[in-house]
Amino acid sequence: MSQADRPFLPYGRHSIDEEDVAAVAQVLRSGSLTGGPVVGQFEAALAETVGAPHAVACANGTAALHMAALAIGLGPGTAAVVPAVTFLATANAVRYTGAEVVFADVDPDSGLMEAEHLRAALARHAGPPVKAAFPVHLNGHCAELEALSAEAERQGLTLVEDACHALGGSWVAEDGEAVPLGSARYGALCTFSFHPVKAIAMGEGGTVTTRDPQLAERLRRLRNHGMTRDPADFTEHDQAFDATGAANPWYYEMPEIAYNYRASEINCALGLSQLSRLPRFLDRRRALAKAYDEALAALSPVIRPVARTPRCRSGWHLYAVRIDYGALDLSRAEVMQRLKAAGIGTQVHYLPVNRQPYYRARYGRVGLPGADAYYEACLSLPLFPEMEQADVECVVAELKTIAEA
Repeated sequence: MSQADRPFLPYGRHSIDEEDVAAVAQVLRSGSLTGGPVVGQFEAALAETVGAPHAVACANGTAALHMAALAIGLGPGTAAVVPAVTFLATANAVRYTGAEVVFADVDPDSGLMEAEHLRAALARHAGPPVKAAFPVHLNGHCAELEALSAEAERQGLTLVEDACHALGGSWVAEDGEAVPLGSARYGALCTFSFHPVKAIAMGEGGTVTTRDPQLAERLRRLRNHGMTRDPADFTEHDQAFDATGAANPWYYEMPEIAYNYRASEINCALGLSQLSRLPRFLDRRRALAKAYDEALAALSPVIRPVARTPRCRSGWHLYAVRIDYGALDLSRAEVMQRLKAAGIGTQVHYLPVNRQPYYRARYGRVGLPGADAYYEACLSLPLFPEMEQADVECVVAELKTIAEA
């Protein structure tokens, strides 16, 4: 197939089939578009998939992070550690609560925050007490979870895993058990995003998982304006109960203000249908990643995959490489433009968040050499389940042409 005949390859794309369409259509024909049974069905299926007792669905991954930050008590006069290489939402969710962000450096080859980076961030910090750390499972790969969890425990921090890239991945524990990312075995809470380019698509959607029933209940309130309809929680007895002591059937209370972060039946119907195909999606992503690994070996060290943690089995949200643009005598923009001209889409994940104008104005210029080195070299290549082996070969062939030119 010639370049002119080949469809454009974006860096990521959702995969929708007729079962997905039918699932959404069934909800549209039902009597409930929100607040119905499908939300609970999706939550139960996701909880089973990741091995967590509780899953609380919400509007998107950012809402999941914000709810998690609120649930663990972040607020004014507190702070949380966030790796500099992540999407804006991880840091922004902390700021939404009024807490301060302490940016941590990352490994320059993997982009991941490890225990040593957490320690260094805490040692550098001179502001309000740090209550939490938000490690990010970047590209689908996770950091050394046991070491991070142990360091957080030593420092008295609550660990919240940002697993928005990592559904379907797992961490191999010291005893050899493959622990699914999202099981909340190492952190108190774990957050997911189901944006269309993620492992499964809900249009927009997110979930927080936990092993703590009290945190789960708090999350459910936080997504629904802080409301409760449980009579055991009512404090305004003259309003809540009738003369017989029975709770008034219309009554609810709002002990704290919160948000409308609910997920709809429509979104969860799509998510539930997609979740049934997650193993197939993951198998395809892993096969494509292996094909990339093998084909790119000839271009090393100028173009090489980002480093991976040996005991992490990736969810393969993205296939990221590190490129020595100096050796190519080309800028990253020029490489991206040449690939685009050849029908290949790429993206950069991410500009370190500490370099964003808002955070520079608030915290000044923070020296994080690992994050800078990772950012200067990274590039995400096309990876999604509907790709073919020939697509990988096309991408690598074009990179080879650029390298040889």
